[in-house]
Amino acid sequence: QAPSTPGASQWFIQVSGRMGSSGRAPGAPPQSPPPGPRHSSPDPSVVLPGKGLPGGPEFSPGCGSPVWARGPDGKVRPRPHQRDTLLPEPPPSPPCFFSLASCSSFKGSSPPGHQQHPPLVPREPQPWWGGFPFSFSPCPTVGQLCGCLPQNTRIRPLSSNILLPPTEEPQARPREEPLTAFLDRIQQLTSEEEALEDRMESDESEEAEEEASQLVVLDPEHPLMVRFQAALKSYLTRQIDKLRLELQELEVATKQSHAQRQELGVNLYGVQQHLARLQMQLEKSHDRHSVAACERRQQEEELREVRALYNKTNAAANQERKKLAALQLEMERLALNLFYMQNVDQDVRDDICVMKQVVKKAEVERTRAEAEKRKQDLFVDQLTMRTSQLEDDISLLEAQYLAQAEDTQILRKAVSEACMEIEAINMEKKRILQQWSTSLVGMKHRNEAHRTITEALRYECQQQAKSLDSELEAYKKSIMKEEEKNEKLASVLNRTETEASLLQKLTTQCLAKHEVLQNEFNTYRLTLQNTEDALSKGHQEHAAVTSELQSIQQTTHQELDLRHRMDASIMDKLQEHMTSNKMTKYFKQLLLKLQKKKTNMVTHLSKLDGDIAQATLDITHTSCRLDTHQRVLGELDKEVKRVNDLITNSENEIARRTILIERKQGLINFFNKQLEQMVSETGGEELGPLELEIKRLTKQMDEHNASVNQAQVTWLRLQQELVKVTQEREEQVAALDLLRKDIRIMEHKKLRTENKIEQEKKEQKEIERHMRDLDNDLKKLNLLMNKSRSSSQELQQDNLVAETEFVRALKAAERETIEMQEKLEQLQEDKATVLNSLVEAEHQIMLWEKKIQLAKEMRSSVDSETGQTEIRTMKAEIHRMKVKHGQLLKQQEKMIHDMELAVARRETIVTHAEGQSKMDKKAVTRTDFRHRQMELRKKIRDVHKANEECTKTISELEETQKLMSSSLLEKQEKLSMMQADSDTLEADLRQLVALKRQNLSEIVALQTRLKHLQAVIDGRYVFLFRSKKSLLMEHRRLNDRLGLLSTILTQVQDEYPQFQEALSKVTQKIASKLEPT
Repeated sequence: QAPSTPGASQWFIQVSGRMGSSGRAPGAPPQSPPPGPRHSSPDPSVVLPGKGLPGGPEFSPGCGSPVWARGPDGKVRPRPHQRDTLLPEPPPSPPCFFSLASCSSFKGSSPPGHQQHPPLVPREPQPWWGGFPFSFSPCPTVGQLCGCLPQNTRIRPLSSNILLPPTEEPQARPREEPLTAFLDRIQQLTSEEEALEDRMESDESEEAEEEASQLVVLDPEHPLMVRFQAALKSYLTRQIDKLRLELQELEVATKQSHAQRQELGVNLYGVQQHLARLQMQLEKSHDRHSVAACERRQQEEELREVRALYNKTNAAANQERKKLAALQLEMERLALNLFYMQNVDQDVRDDICVMKQVVKKAEVERTRAEAEKRKQDLFVDQLTMRTSQLEDDISLLEAQYLAQAEDTQILRKAVSEACMEIEAINMEKKRILQQWSTSLVGMKHRNEAHRTITEALRYECQQQAKSLDSELEAYKKSIMKEEEKNEKLASVLNRTETEASLLQKLTTQCLAKHEVLQNEFNTYRLTLQNTEDALSKGHQEHAAVTSELQSIQQTTHQELDLRHRMDASIMDKLQEHMTSNKMTKYFKQLLLKLQKKKTNMVTHLSKLDGDIAQATLDITHTSCRLDTHQRVLGELDKEVKRVNDLITNSENEIARRTILIERKQGLINFFNKQLEQMVSETGGEELGPLELEIKRLTKQMDEHNASVNQAQVTWLRLQQELVKVTQEREEQVAALDLLRKDIRIMEHKKLRTENKIEQEKKEQKEIERHMRDLDNDLKKLNLLMNKSRSSSQELQQDNLVAETEFVRALKAAERETIEMQEKLEQLQEDKATVLNSLVEAEHQIMLWEKKIQLAKEMRSSVDSETGQTEIRTMKAEIHRMKVKHGQLLKQQEKMIHDMELAVARRETIVTHAEGQSKMDKKAVTRTDFRHRQMELRKKIRDVHKANEECTKTISELEETQKLMSSSLLEKQEKLSMMQADSDTLEADLRQLVALKRQNLSEIVALQTRLKHLQAVIDGRYVFLFRSKKSLLMEHRRLNDRLGLLSTILTQVQDEYPQFQEALSKVTQKIASKLEPT
């Protein structure tokens, strides 16, 4: 059985003489549940949320509030749930079943052995009919409810939990036969209503096609996501394995780097000499840089002049665009004047053109959605933005739906009142025709003049009925036009509100990015302080190591001097050759770039992206080189520490040896004193061998002291040279720090410029889209103004026609009174003939009763035929729903397959990017790095200037937007004033129509009364009831009939409260006519 809303009761049709044992009516067609809380089931016949079949039900998970709303294109469609999926999950609560005479599913199948009856055709959702969850079209009246059912049909619920509107509960059930007989006479289906039915079916098919293009978000745990999750899982596992292998390779590389670090210690001396040469080359490059800077300033001045020229041309182009816009406005005004002179056929063509534009716009949006779908990197961001936008649209559509529901209720009440008034006019017409028929039967043998008068009266009554029908059609058309206007204005308001919300979100995102960048700046500042502290410690250690390095370099200087000379000569030649070639190429490139910039300033902006990407690659290469240099510097620091330790050990050894020397000197002095004492004691005698040995030793000691003094002098000289080398190294380290800082600053500037460029591109796209929307809104406003003017002209023409009709009717009434006075004399003469023809009149009455019975039988047979046609249309609609359901399942499978392919495509893209990055890695020299750095600085300046120009254009666009919004507000105020004027005109028209009907009824009543009074005066009045008894019996019969009508009306008012206002006048009239018992 088909799923229904939770809490709703089952309804069925009970037909007398055709009920089965199960209490179900045979062959009932499938019906759609009301637009209440949506529900889902795993049945394949249930359609996807947001992609419903036209005229059919739509479900969503759980039990919530009604989610029907009117969209910006003016069509009623269900609001998508916040967690809509491709196939909804089953609800937690047990489902209730909704059946209309054994309704099984949307397949329209009926149990075997049952007969088919005319179905209730589901249409667009209408208000609940006193607990009966069906919607009827084209007009929401009670006549449609019972006009499509067979006779002797009674509606009752299967269970007591009937789902009704909040304040509407049925108090009494209508009687079977009087209710059907009365409701059959309330409203009849006209040909215009059938045309409206066809139009609504075409609108439903268009609505289904539009809803099919909407995107739907799946829950990750949904069974349909299993294949996609498996593909994604396999891709992620492969990525994890790949990263593990890379980690192992990096560990092996770190071990190799540790081994290479030891080898680099051996090459330290050669690197220091290379640094000295590089210092000389750096001074030369500084000189060249100063020359290039002067030339660059000249080129920048020329570029400023070119930019000034470009700004002038741009300003001239803007002025031309403004002139073009003014000319376009003038052309539109002329086109509007031309449009006013065209006829109704041209209006129809314009409406068709508008619909084509809407279709084209939908196709463009569809292609744009397909292009955005291919961008898998931005898939998550797009979905989040989409959900936020959908939430805003849902809230807006709910508010719009409530307002539209109130308007539709008011319009339905007005239509029901008009239908009741038409029915009263028809009843009055029937009564008049019956009176005329009785009089014609009695006056069959009268002269030809009397016959012509009666035919003229009948013709006028028919003309009045036709005029009333035409007025009703005109009112329906005006109601439809006003609804379309209201829907278009609501769509414009929704669009402006969504744009405002988008701007607010963009501002919040910019503020969040600013806070993140501020935090990053603080962290970078702290790291810079830490690095400066570490550098100061390194300088101190380096000063201690350089002294030892200088002594070691002095020993190896003589051996490496020849090698350095040869290397220096080779490097100078190569460098001169390279610098000359590169400088010439660079200046040629600069000249070509300047020539291109003069002609192609716009193409330069597109090339900036590629240059920025190249700069990022260069920065990564330089960062790698800096890391390698830092590693080398760390190894050199360790070597310096090792040399420092050696120097401290040698100094300790020198101090130890000096102490030993001092001790030996003391011993020598002691021995000398002893010798002198001995010489003094001997008295100048010749010395022995030991004394000679002592003299030789003293000479050697003097020589040794002299060599020690010379070594001390050389040590001091070496210390001075070491201080110089340390100073040079500190300067190099400071220059390297400056270069690092410059690189970091450039990186930050690059990031900021990239963010600004992206923001400006996004803002430019938003502005362009907003401008397109504003242009479309202006066109729609112009069309609405044209339609309002044409409608006001039509209303004026209708007022003139109504006035002429009133004057004509009054003149005709005056003529009729004069003719009636003339013919009264003739009627007095024909009195005798009328008395003789009474018997013949009674015979004619019997014949007319038989004709009426035959007409009723014919009408019942025609109703059965119409029921068969409705069954056939219902079957065709069910077949169309099945085909649409199959298409939706195919589309669902295709989307899942596309998601799996997207995962594979992502893997191929990653592998291709990795291969390309490996291919693009090249060695970068110092000169190339400096050239690229200079080019990047130039490009950054250009980007800053372009950014300023963009801010100026954005400010100008914001001013134009404000002007456009003010003009839109003025036009909206004008539209509201015109709407108020049209409302007042409609109210006046209604009053005039009511007055016209009242005058017509009064004229008819006065004519009948005048006829009867004249007959009484002339003594020709014949009593229908000769005795008082028969008169009382007729009074009782009429009172009973009025009482029956009053009870039926009260029951109808209780069951259908929406018709209370229309039926209140009838009930009051009947109550006044009823005699108190």
